Amino acid sequence: MKYILSTAFILLLSIQSLTAQDSTKRKKVKILPVPTFGYSPETRTYIGAVTLFTFNLYDTATRTSNAKFEVSYTWNKQLIVETGWNYFFKDEKYFTRGLLHYSKYPDQYFGIGANTPESNKIIYNSNRFMAEGHLLKKIRKDIFTGPGLKYVNYSNVENTDSVKSYPELVDGATFGLGYSLLKDTRNNLLTPENGMYLNLNTTYNFSKKNYVELLTDFRYYKTWKEKYTLATRLVNDLNFGQIPFYDYAYLGGDKFVRGFFYGRYRDNYLSTLQTEFRTPVIWRFGLAAFGGISNLYSSENKFSTETTKFNYGAGLRFMIDRKDRTNLRIDYARGSDKNSGFYVAFGESF
Repeated sequence: MKYILSTAFILLLSIQSLTAQDSTKRKKVKILPVPTFGYSPETRTYIGAVTLFTFNLYDTATRTSNAKFEVSYTWNKQLIVETGWNYFFKDEKYFTRGLLHYSKYPDQYFGIGANTPESNKIIYNSNRFMAEGHLLKKIRKDIFTGPGLKYVNYSNVENTDSVKSYPELVDGATFGLGYSLLKDTRNNLLTPENGMYLNLNTTYNFSKKNYVELLTDFRYYKTWKEKYTLATRLVNDLNFGQIPFYDYAYLGGDKFVRGFFYGRYRDNYLSTLQTEFRTPVIWRFGLAAFGGISNLYSSENKFSTETTKFNYGAGLRFMIDRKDRTNLRIDYARGSDKNSGFYVAFGESF
């Protein structure tokens, strides 16, 4: 999967808003709208816009919060609308994070398992709505705990292939009740340089067949000489029960194991280790190199080193906001089995 994306236009528009953001006074709310456009074999040409909001409503003892709103439309008549947020209340007594997503999207599906061949691929249509929210209370310094809700709905699911058939590709909805324990000492949520993040989450999901998800997400950041940053992420995503096709653990996408088509491989259990090295180079520009190792497995598809997936890549960073150290990220990644991806986003992948 190869992408061609024009980024010069994005950088030029970002620079125009920098002078106001670099004043000595700390702004309470910053808004950065950026148009996006590009091309991929899956979507053909696409156009859209993304707006990043950062909030410093309290004193410096409260970390910067953020939110994002994004709309994209493709020549394949694919529509994506998404908003997400990470918000600290005063003195970080509470923390909320969440996501709202709607898409009408022809997509690729390869089946379940870590060794599904390219010949398995079919295109299916669906309308998707996803909503997720967590409200956590601080119980000690940098430690939060609290409940979460999740709702996922896939409707108008249609397999466009007249030969290959996947009985699991049907309409479905899931409602989940979860609980999280979070330790978060990161100095910055969008561009972490020091600290750690440990999220332990369990979710009971109500669907045609109920199932349980246990998620462990650990990240560690270390910066040397105020210049060289090493970021490490270890994730175990374990799902027990009969799971709808849209809610398996998966590889791929902008945020999770770059270098694979979103959902190219999926199964009950996922274990992945990702690392990234970042450094500034000149003016607002920086470079990054990253890589990782992952495996998907289940009680039917046993863990095997033969199905281990590797990914690696490099990227360019452009610091659009020096005070809040917010980067525009441009990455190219490759994965096992001739997978690849090109990504443009605000903030780091992790």
